[in-house]
Amino acid sequence: MDLSPSWSGGAKRMAIVTATAADARDVMIEGESGILNIAPDWCRPHYETTRRRLTWPNGAIATTYSAEEPERLRGPQHDSAVCDELGTWTRPEAWDQLMFGLRLGKNPRVVVATTPRPTRLIRALVAREKRDVVITRGSTFQNSANLAPGFLNQIVGRYEGTRLGRQELYAELLLDTPGALWNLEQLDQCRRESLPPLQRVVVAIDPAASSHEGSDETGIIVAGKDGHGYGWVLADLSGRFAPADWAKVAIGAYHSHCADRIVAEVNNGGEMVEATLRMIDPNIPYSAMHASRGKVTRAEPVSALYEQGKVHHVGTFPVLEDQMVTFTADRAGDTPDDRVDALVWALSELCVTREPYAGLMAYYRQRLAEMAVGSAAEQQASP
Repeated sequence: MDLSPSWSGGAKRMAIVTATAADARDVMIEGESGILNIAPDWCRPHYETTRRRLTWPNGAIATTYSAEEPERLRGPQHDSAVCDELGTWTRPEAWDQLMFGLRLGKNPRVVVATTPRPTRLIRALVAREKRDVVITRGSTFQNSANLAPGFLNQIVGRYEGTRLGRQELYAELLLDTPGALWNLEQLDQCRRESLPPLQRVVVAIDPAASSHEGSDETGIIVAGKDGHGYGWVLADLSGRFAPADWAKVAIGAYHSHCADRIVAEVNNGGEMVEATLRMIDPNIPYSAMHASRGKVTRAEPVSALYEQGKVHHVGTFPVLEDQMVTFTADRAGDTPDDRVDALVWALSELCVTREPYAGLMAYYRQRLAEMAVGSAAEQQASP
């Protein structure tokens, strides 16, 4: 982004807003394509790290802000702004605070660069196209001259033709998936900025079978339940980890969130899951969860809780929510769903009421079905 006087058009007070404070420094300012690396010598700004400020020779000033701290944008005034990766902001209200302060000069403007995740804010901006929003779209391939060939070969081979590839490679804004158990509007309505006192908190793990490059992620979700029985999703710490690493992340979340228990699916790992956790903390409260039913069957009761407004998200969890709105019965297991699986385990443990004598009732239902099939076969065979 060229912030030279010719670009700024007389702008004097600029805001640079990124998802985190580290993104502002490491990407926007000091990164390979950051301001300090692309600015010509005659127009290189002076960067004051402690003041989060860039000052150009012509007197223009840019101040960096983190979207994680929207209150810092309350008060300062600007005549222009640059927003990076708006679709990943965990506190979308930072946009509102930025807009309240964008009131200097004759024509305040904002430049947004983002992956087109279908958040409510991005959908609202897209809907304003041709009114006061100009949209420029670009694919990864248009930037191929600046990317390593190995990166393109690997990423294209893995994601070409997938929904995630359409979003990340071709910059498509993908809306609701027909037949998905969750939808975007539902997730927007369940979002909250703060949470009430919680009666119980769990950390749920859906461990990956392997940890090599290209393997599935290990889903790690922290969730709680309040006094009314409502579920609260507190954190998504999922990622591609070696076993010892995901155990450290899960146990760290257990302590930092003052959780009551760690729960984990053990179909793939068996006793190794518990053994890995106890290598880090021998006294950790732990419950093994066995997947006796399919992914969709397990997820449906949790989806029903969302429909009833009984689950809330504290903030935004972009990757988790991307998986949720693409989770359908006919594609379960074909698309990434590790985070959804961990979410389902967490909320099932907290909020889903179990049927009394569920195993016995399932046995009798199966026997009745078998008897009905046998009876029908006998009737067909009789003269």
